[in-house]
Amino acid sequence: MKWKKFTVKTITDAEDIIISTLYDIGLEGAQIEDKIPLTPLEKEQMFVDILPDGPEDDGIAYLSFFVEESEDNQVDTEEVVSNIKRELDDLRQFMDVGEGSVLVSETEDIDWINNWKQYFHQFYIDDLLVIPSWEEVKEEDKDKKILHIDPGTAFGTGMHETTQLCIRQLKKYITPETELLDVGTGSGILAIISLMYGIHHAVGTDLDPCAVEAVRENMEVNHISPESFDMMIGNIITDKAVQDKVGYEKYDIVVANILADVLVPLTPVIINQLKPGAVYITSGIINDKEQVVRDAVTAAGLEILEVTYQGEWVSVTARKPM
Repeated sequence: MKWKKFTVKTITDAEDIIISTLYDIGLEGAQIEDKIPLTPLEKEQMFVDILPDGPEDDGIAYLSFFVEESEDNQVDTEEVVSNIKRELDDLRQFMDVGEGSVLVSETEDIDWINNWKQYFHQFYIDDLLVIPSWEEVKEEDKDKKILHIDPGTAFGTGMHETTQLCIRQLKKYITPETELLDVGTGSGILAIISLMYGIHHAVGTDLDPCAVEAVRENMEVNHISPESFDMMIGNIITDKAVQDKVGYEKYDIVVANILADVLVPLTPVIINQLKPGAVYITSGIINDKEQVVRDAVTAAGLEILEVTYQGEWVSVTARKPM
């Protein structure tokens, strides 16, 4: 089995968001090479007390993605590279991604897709069971609320702390009448879960056209009616046509699980989509960016209702004045 290997040269601070973004275009199972020292927990998980000193961290990271190639499935290398560069260019609008060069090579005998299966198993987020397609629902769980989703379809499987923070906040505020806007919807997980818990309707926006198919597949496997969830592609921060299509003062809840550097320019725009008295739920905020987002939220005239934490991540929930 042969695989095309696409290696992106970037910076360590951009690793997570690039990996998540490139999942959206079908690049799965990232291999990370950097010089960040191991944490005590990582050393513990490796059953090693003392490791030899490594090279000093230079801030550079190499992210490698693998695409299977066969006689029946020839990889269009130029198209993949073009898609990667397009995604990196989109990210440059909001953050530093470093050099952003892409190196193409070939390797053999890597089963990245199936290797995912040994790490991704069914799990609970409170009362919600999240399960991949290759696992069976246990008899004792068949009466539970179940989300079917696989890693790699697009960003958002429910495993990440930021997604779980948003889910818990959504469950506090959604009602059967809720009109929800999910900015940066990715796999559609937040809107789909909200619909499973009984909201009226959802709209999702994303920069990447690949999100449309990911959302469609996840809606179908979770038996979500197509009429209950609309997808729109485009940059709601800068594109007035997208803002007009999404609509103004229309939403009871807006949820945005992005990055702090994106939430800052998003917040003064999205206040126009919120109804008076509506709730704005944000996450994707690493703990040292909490105050930056708080400041953006209050500067936009919103009242902070609650700040919640999980691991190194933060969620800020606010309300638009009546």
